[in-house]
Order: sequence, then C-alpha cells, then structure tokens
Amino acid sequence: MQGRLVEPVEGRIQAFPREQWAVEFPNAAAAGLEAIEWIYDTYGLGANPLENPQGISRINQLSRNHGVAVRSVCADYFMDFAFVRASEADRALRLDKLVWLLGEARQIGVTRIVLPFVDQSAICNEADRDAVVEVLQRVLPVARSLTIELHLETGLAPDDFAALLARVPDPFVKVNYDSGNSSSLGYRPSEELAAYGRRLGSVHIKDRVRGAGTVPLGQGDANFDELFTGLRSLNYQGDFILQVARATASDEVAWARHNVAFIKRYWN
Repeated sequence: MQGRLVEPVEGRIQAFPREQWAVEFPNAAAAGLEAIEWIYDTYGLGANPLENPQGISRINQLSRNHGVAVRSVCADYFMDFAFVRASEADRALRLDKLVWLLGEARQIGVTRIVLPFVDQSAICNEADRDAVVEVLQRVLPVARSLTIELHLETGLAPDDFAALLARVPDPFVKVNYDSGNSSSLGYRPSEELAAYGRRLGSVHIKDRVRGAGTVPLGQGDANFDELFTGLRSLNYQGDFILQVARATASDEVAWARHNVAFIKRYWN
C-alpha cells in the first residue's frame, strides 16, 4: 500500500505521501515487491501526480525504471466524500469524480479501483445499499470501457455482502477482502469466502485484534491459516497488498521484507 515504504506523513497511518511518493518505487523494488497500490485521498489533493499529465508520465517512467507496477488505486477520497448518506447533488458530483479517476488511473496501467465502504463511509442500512447499487450501475459502463474493475471493501457480514453483490452481478464488480477488518469484526474467513469467494478480486493483508486496531502480522486475531486455505481452494490468482501496522520510522523497507516473508510462509 502506498505510503508504507516511507516515513509516516504527519503521523497518519495511511495517506498519500505528498513529498516522498517517488522514493517508494526504488524502495518497493528493494523490498521485493512487484506493485504499489496507489492512494487517491483528500490529503493528497493538489500534490498527487495522478491529477496531471506530467505526473502521470513520471509515474510511468518510475514504474518502468524500477520494475514496480501500479495495478490498483485505493480511492480513500470516497471515505471523506462518501456515496452513502449524501444528497443526490453531492452523490452526482462524487460520481463525476469517480469517472474522472477511472480515466486518470487507466493511463498508469491500473486494472482495479478499490472503493472503501468502511468507517465514515460504511454501509449501514437499506438506503445505503440502494445508494451503492445506484452508483455502481451508473459508473459500470465507463469502468467496462476502460477495463477497470471496481473492488468493494466493506464491513458487511458475509451474507449481507453476498446479497449486495447479487444486486450487481456484473463481473467488473468484485470484492476486496481485508484480513484485518474481518478479524476486527470477528468474521471467519471460511464463512466469508463461502458466501462471496467467487467474486473475490483482491486482498488487503493486515492483522487486527478483535474490536481494536492494527497490529503486526501474527499478533492479532486474523486467521491466516484459514484464509490462505480458502484462497487456495478458490485458486486465487490476484495480488496481496500489504497494509500492515507501521514499522519504526526509517525501517520501512526492512519491515516490508519481513512482511513479504511472513506471507510467503503461507502462500508458498
């Protein structure tokens, strides 16, 4: 996850690294990572190179130089400007922003955008579900034309998430599974994957204590044995995005190597 390979920005656990984003490409290569999941958030507005042609050109050049792809965008912008519990006028403006982001992201080779419906943008009731379905149905023609999938990250229980997906059966709408969020909520990977595993598109790897915050891998309640067993049974072929607890400042590359090794023990 972008921002995890440089020192934290103003103490934020996750934010676009306005001044240091270019450094992450050589750092990712040094850590043995194949890709960076780009962040588009409100903190980075005005400094994110996705916003202009010169920045897009530089991203592509750095990607080629260091052999580190950018295959995905985590659209944290839509946590602050949520599609749920918004007026029709605001939702229309945010939909326009998503269409714009799809166009920018395609220029750097992105094939999926993660839409977070957690925390302040969480899906809480039937009206929220209706709003999400409406947004997806309206943006899907653009996403399909650009060959960019929309991956939903939610805090919904397994059956509720499956029911939401059933309302939008388009193959361009998939699940972003977050191992930390699920462990914090007390969900079982086997039950989640049984409910919607066939729609799984991407995985965020982190660990959390049930009802609490992020901790180093293996120190929380995430059941990695059960998760990776389920992923193997589904023949999962997607990425694993490391979104783990932060390391001591200046040790980010070594910490990333440590976490890569942790995951390989399960996946290999």
